[in-house]
Amino acid sequence: MGNTSNVSQSENREEPRWLPPGESPAISSVMFTAGVLGNLIALALLVRRWRGDSGRSAGRGNSISLFHVLVTELVLTDLLGTCLISPVVLASYAQNRTLVALGPDRRVCTYFAFSMTFFSLATMLMLFAMALERYLAIGHPYFYQRRVTRRSGLAVLPTIYIVSLLFCSMPLLEHWKYAQYSPGTWCFIGHKQTTYLRLYATLLLLLIIAVLACNFSVIVNLIHMHRRGRRSRCGPSLGSSHRRAERVSMAEETDHLILLAIMTITFAVCSLPFTIFAYMNENSSRKEKWDLQALRFLSINSIIDPWVFAILRPPVLRLMRSVLCCRDSLRTQEATQTSCSTQSNASKQIDL
Repeated sequence: MGNTSNVSQSENREEPRWLPPGESPAISSVMFTAGVLGNLIALALLVRRWRGDSGRSAGRGNSISLFHVLVTELVLTDLLGTCLISPVVLASYAQNRTLVALGPDRRVCTYFAFSMTFFSLATMLMLFAMALERYLAIGHPYFYQRRVTRRSGLAVLPTIYIVSLLFCSMPLLEHWKYAQYSPGTWCFIGHKQTTYLRLYATLLLLLIIAVLACNFSVIVNLIHMHRRGRRSRCGPSLGSSHRRAERVSMAEETDHLILLAIMTITFAVCSLPFTIFAYMNENSSRKEKWDLQALRFLSINSIIDPWVFAILRPPVLRLMRSVLCCRDSLRTQEATQTSCSTQSNASKQIDL
């Protein structure tokens, strides 16, 4: 990471082994510190929530939601990626050497590029698993209750790691060389591997579209649930406990949706520069620092995700819900009172 122009190094000439003068590790150090600190805070909050849920569920089974199991796996993935990738960049700055020069046979460069592709894909697959879990829980509750368990959520992480490992190992099996990008602290898929580079970018793009589609379906289903609940207020009384449970369920689902939507938007924004970078021609006239910024945006997502979870605590989510739904709730109450009074007057006339 640095502030010089980022023209990918050609395989036909010797790659630089020393960093250009004036390179500073400040940005890399800040990113590494923010990533580790944010993930540790998010893990502490998740452990606290797990203990609280376990205490409240004493005597009636464990009620820890599958969604929070997947969030925990996402935070662990981000923490692991930060701890395995960022120290390599800091070592490059400390020794004033490029990644190619840090180890024999370009091993450090290969390790860095493979880790970048692996953890970026694993993060997107985790977001897709979270969106799919919400889609099944809201859109297909009977199937979800019968087939989806917390144990299946624990199997998601190793499954995603295996899939990401197989897909990201393709360049290694083909004996391709990863490209080193200026100033020499980054290695990634080179433009020489056009097919695989665009395949990787297309897969990320398809996953983003799938996550957005699942979130849109959840929004539609939540609107239908809200309308059914509004109509039920004019029907026979089902008891205050039933209505209270229905309101709590709607609030929890809305909180999950807000959290997932913000994480999805964050990843989409962070992946967009990389997608443009992947579909660019190597010989096209690109702005300076575009390669570096695209790769940096791709790595920022693992730093932002835990901070999103740490900041969006339940009180903050309740505030966001109240701001987003305040006007709608007032209209809903007025409409409900009007429709209920209309139905009541009509029933009285029928009785008379």
